[in-house]
Amino acid sequence: MSPEHPSDYLERILTARVYDVAKETPLEVALNLSTRLNNRLLLKREDEQSVFSFKLRGAYNKMAQLPLEQLSKGVIASSAGNHAQGVALGAKRLGIRALIVMPTTTPQVKIDAVKARGGEVVLHGDTYDDAYAHARELEAEKGLTFVHPFDDPDVIAGQGTIGMEILRQYQQPIHAIFVAIGGGGLISGIAAYVKRLRPEIKIIGVEPVDADAMTRSLEAGYRVRLDQVGLFADGVAVRQVGEEPFRLCQQYVDEVIRVETDDTCAAIKDVFEDTRSIVEPAGALAIAGAKAYVEREQVRGQTLVAIACGANMNFDRLRFVAERAELGERREAIFAVTIPEKPGSLRTFCECIGKRNLTEFNYRIADQNVAHIFVGLQVANRADAAKMAETFEAKGLKTLDLTDDELTKLHLRHMVGGRSPLAHNELLYRFEFPERPGALMKFVSAMSPNWNISLFHYRNNGSDYGRIATGIQVPPEDIEEWQAFLNTLGYRYWDENQNPAYHLFLG
Repeated sequence: MSPEHPSDYLERILTARVYDVAKETPLEVALNLSTRLNNRLLLKREDEQSVFSFKLRGAYNKMAQLPLEQLSKGVIASSAGNHAQGVALGAKRLGIRALIVMPTTTPQVKIDAVKARGGEVVLHGDTYDDAYAHARELEAEKGLTFVHPFDDPDVIAGQGTIGMEILRQYQQPIHAIFVAIGGGGLISGIAAYVKRLRPEIKIIGVEPVDADAMTRSLEAGYRVRLDQVGLFADGVAVRQVGEEPFRLCQQYVDEVIRVETDDTCAAIKDVFEDTRSIVEPAGALAIAGAKAYVEREQVRGQTLVAIACGANMNFDRLRFVAERAELGERREAIFAVTIPEKPGSLRTFCECIGKRNLTEFNYRIADQNVAHIFVGLQVANRADAAKMAETFEAKGLKTLDLTDDELTKLHLRHMVGGRSPLAHNELLYRFEFPERPGALMKFVSAMSPNWNISLFHYRNNGSDYGRIATGIQVPPEDIEEWQAFLNTLGYRYWDENQNPAYHLFLG
């Protein structure tokens, strides 16, 4: 594509046709996050579009700029997500045919969303690249016009209207605008407009560490094609950025920040706490990038803008997001702590924890001499986590910090346990107690020092009540004393000794 002067994009953006289908989205202050960051953070709420994404802006502008004769033949696109819905909705508004090629692996909910907006769906191949190649074949075969998701000046100009709205909505100084990068259409459109009128504003891109095609391309000076990309933030899972977006980003983007999956999960939670809306991972990237920038640069009292660019979240991801958000915010630390396998050791362990909130506690007796406890704790920051590890070590409890270990976070935390030949006279009970600091210590202190805990599982679920499953080794002659303990503890409990799952996996 031939280079254009930024004023050409200024004209393209000012004359873009997007508001037949798109709306001017709010620019809202994220009050809680602004307070925590000591900066004024504004969210550009593109998640509030009718298709829950900015994508319909560029798609519709591309179609609306086509000559009538070409437009009447219809359009075709390849996409597994937001672009597909934008093309389908735009085509329906224009009264033309829209053929969308989607990978066979596309979730049914996304296929149904495209069909509901009038699009015809063709499933082909296992990946986006397969779908893209097939769409280009059908383009020539059927005489349709291909609507590219990002590598097209009219698409870029449509996305650039977001930058136009930001400068109109907030006319005071802005330190930086943070934008998620997939193929680069969104950030290049915003940058081309903003840098023409307000060149002092920093334009900062944000990518996942496992889908950083733009970062690598800018470093190399040419468009790098990634061998593979992470799929958590599927809205930006692009192996190679567009030719025209790359050219524009070389000129106008100040830097690109890479963020981890945990950081993205934390940003999803941040947006929810400020707006009660759930953005998708790609939609939270800009917020995660803004937080990383503030931490790195230690800026204070500035106005920052982050584009919340989409909210097509798969519901089944929410459990993963919730579990990883505290880690991303550096508010949870995970440790493996080794304690002597003898009565009183758990009490020493609990004394080290003090009034801190537990997030998880996993233990199964496995050795006659030592016990290995998997524990999660709420902490203020990474320095606080290091201090907690020092406290354990000072009491002679060998400690391994697993907070940044991916195997632990994804798998091992769910696999602690199993049968044990040492679990003699084991009784299995479930307990429910008010979720407050010190509750575990109360539970342990009320037990007889002669009883050994052989199994323990606890996970903070964010509710008012905590739930524990525990195995206690109670000799037959102590059963009456055990019953007295249950009656005086004051917590609800359930006898699980006849539970068939217990006998199958643990007993």
